[in-house]
Amino acid sequence: MKLGIMQGRLGPPEAARFQSFPRDRWREEFSRAALAGLETIEWIYDAYGEDLNPICHADGILEMQRLSLRHGVAVESVCADWFMDLPLVGVDGETAALRWERLGWLMTRGAALNVNRIVVPFVDASAIRSAADFAAVVHGIGSLHDLIERTKVELHLETSLSPAEFAALLARLPHPGVKVNYDAGNSASLGFRPGDEFDAYGARVGSVHLKDRRRGGGTVPLGEGDTDFAAVFACLRAVNYSGDFILQVARGIEGDELEWTRRNVQTASEWLRNLQSA
Repeated sequence: MKLGIMQGRLGPPEAARFQSFPRDRWREEFSRAALAGLETIEWIYDAYGEDLNPICHADGILEMQRLSLRHGVAVESVCADWFMDLPLVGVDGETAALRWERLGWLMTRGAALNVNRIVVPFVDASAIRSAADFAAVVHGIGSLHDLIERTKVELHLETSLSPAEFAALLARLPHPGVKVNYDAGNSASLGFRPGDEFDAYGARVGSVHLKDRRRGGGTVPLGEGDTDFAAVFACLRAVNYSGDFILQVARGIEGDELEWTRRNVQTASEWLRNLQSA
């Protein structure tokens, strides 16, 4: 059970993007994460930064590994935001095939880095909205089962589906390497109750994004939104959750990212201590 942070949160946003691969500052994040008391960074692979992202080539992965070893900060997960701009659903034919192939390719890059999971987003522009989208995800993820076995890289799905709908999707995707990325803030924004969610698919939760949002609204500082963290952690305790927690919190004052992260680490660390001691 490790506490980490979404890449890009340890420095000011680039090109006015709330979340993106930090093209100019990615190397600095290892030392800043260590200074903030974090153990891991969830790497971002997106369209904005793909041409400069070191995960795309062998020399870049070696540099990432050297920085990780030097600062004691692991990279064990990738957030595949590339599919936010270029969704896996809502497209047909060759376009769909090429995008699912891109996910398979990213799994191989993750394996070279010793990543254990890729978070695949099906929210906002990439949300599952129809029976056709549902079928496309079942077929696409199913086609990657052999690659999950070969690479040992799990696929953690983040969706905006209701608890019952998400459970129905997971029932069609029984491979143990297909799990849920539980985003506490997104669930609160959608008005979902943690108890209902964990009753539906709690045993499949493999990773957690720590975030606070108001119902129907955007991300706010931890404790200022509608996320019922007490209920979330009670549910995690009930399913004996032992995976990682990734801070994906609201941004603070630009230029004060390190101190802001330290404050969020302090809050989250107390929650984790309570979870482990219960």
